[in-house]
Amino acid sequence: MAEPQRPRPFTPELPLGKEPAAIRQRVEAMEAILERSFIIPGINRPVGLDALAGLIPVVGDVVTAAMGAYIVWEARNLGLPKWKIARMAGNVLFDSAVGAVPVAGDLFDFLFRSNSRNLKIIRKHLDKHHPADRVIEG
Repeated sequence: MAEPQRPRPFTPELPLGKEPAAIRQRVEAMEAILERSFIIPGINRPVGLDALAGLIPVVGDVVTAAMGAYIVWEARNLGLPKWKIARMAGNVLFDSAVGAVPVAGDLFDFLFRSNSRNLKIIRKHLDKHHPADRVIEG
């Protein structure tokens, strides 16, 4: 008798490579994890790993800062100008510095979304310089 098949766990497959469309998908996935992973019941506000991990002193802030730095690194691979890279790095550093303050920093992480800001900078660059890779959201 055949053994019943177990359901496969959900594993999103992200494209590899340096093509702008592949980088865009990876950055959008990282931003969603960091800023919009869960919805808080009652207020219907999306919150992500950035705000939740910030509740863990030091380690949480270091981990989410590294994940935010990955988005900046991908932007560098896209060839964004240095001033945009500096602005994005500033967003991550500001979020990390203020987020490290106990209690007030946790509230700040809930409100200030540096990774969403950085994604907006990347999308604007891609839409201008790589219009063929634009994703139509519907």
